[in-house]
Amino acid sequence: MVTHQAAQISVIIPTLNGEGTLEQFFAALRMQNTQPDEILVADSSSCDRTVEICRKYGAEVLSVAKAEFDHGGTRTRLARQAKGEIVVFFTQDAILATPNALELLVAPLRDETVACSYGRQLPNENASPVAAHLRAFNYPPESSRRKYTDREQFGLKTIFISNSFAAYRKDRLEEAEYFKNGLIFGEDTCTLGRILAAGHTVVYVGEAAVYHSHNYSIPEELRRSFDTGVLHSREKWLLDTYGRAEGVGAQYVRSALGALCRGKQYLLIPDCLLRSMFKLVGYKLGRFYEILPSTWLPVLSMNRLWWQRYK
Repeated sequence: MVTHQAAQISVIIPTLNGEGTLEQFFAALRMQNTQPDEILVADSSSCDRTVEICRKYGAEVLSVAKAEFDHGGTRTRLARQAKGEIVVFFTQDAILATPNALELLVAPLRDETVACSYGRQLPNENASPVAAHLRAFNYPPESSRRKYTDREQFGLKTIFISNSFAAYRKDRLEEAEYFKNGLIFGEDTCTLGRILAAGHTVVYVGEAAVYHSHNYSIPEELRRSFDTGVLHSREKWLLDTYGRAEGVGAQYVRSALGALCRGKQYLLIPDCLLRSMFKLVGYKLGRFYEILPSTWLPVLSMNRLWWQRYK
């Protein structure tokens, strides 16, 4: 594979009614001192100006019926099409924080033992304290690298990654058979699990950052955790290989409560505990989704359309 200096970069973005953030997204992308060689968009039948905005900034747009969008399969389709030796995945609401963020993200891929990298996600200006702490917990300022043997120390966190802001060497992604089709979500986690098992390395680049956070309601927290439980139930090899998820959840609760106490935000402690309880309930329901009434499943899920295709 050619060196980083000569490597072409393809940016890949799934979109759905993203006009609220896409102008800002592309403005930040245009300010980067390293520019992508192509921008590929998979749009899921947006009914706003999403496609118009993407084409305005030079993106090639592939139209995907909303009911046919797949977190893994759609990204794989664009990655296979990409011309770049490096493919960089974003979501439409992940706004690059500095003009060198893209350059910093792809820099570790000069090392041929490094298959992929992902960057820091900073809370948006309107992020709630809970949302802000989740970003701090998952995305610390210090960079790190992980390989397969680190699972003994970090457990399931070994395969933590986010395709909201991640770069892959295309040859390593192809070797891992890209992203699995038919997952409720977590296509990036499953692929990283295979990449590390093949002997490669992932790098977390704390200096490369985007603004990206969500202020989930308590029911949304439950639904997102439910989908995580479904993923872990269907992809049992993740837990068998890298460890269980409950330990990570307990670490987060302790961390969040500590941050609230240090900030003297005592009135938010009940909300934090309630959210944590709903997350745990959602996750447990997801792990045992097969014994639940089928009518409950789309109601409990963030990805309701998935159940029409894959249940």
